[in-house]
Amino acid sequence: MNKTIASPAAPAAVGPYCQAKLCGNTLYTSGQLGLVPETGKLAEGIEGQAHQSLKNLGSILKEAGMDYADVVKTTCFLANISDFAAFNAIYAEYFQGEVPARSCFAVKDLPMGGLVEIECIAVK
Repeated sequence: MNKTIASPAAPAAVGPYCQAKLCGNTLYTSGQLGLVPETGKLAEGIEGQAHQSLKNLGSILKEAGMDYADVVKTTCFLANISDFAAFNAIYAEYFQGEVPARSCFAVKDLPMGGLVEIECIAVK
């Protein structure tokens, strides 16, 4: 059995998908861009979008009764691999101690002209 997770504190999906699915004690999130929920616009620059993407993930985790410590795997997409160091610095603010497994790579384009998109798997 699975349950759709929808946080009003995170941006609504920009396509035919949901923010996340909770299957038993495992949460699978859709990729989160650096969209500001109140405006529907992307935050400024890689730093702003990285923070906002991670905040959006945090809102979804909270809606599912979880937090960053429950995340076991992230997949991170960057529009430009030269943003890797700046992205890592911000990512490290959210994941400390026992950090999750992670894949991070550059892609040609992200939806809405985003600079970063992050998805995760979390287990309670």
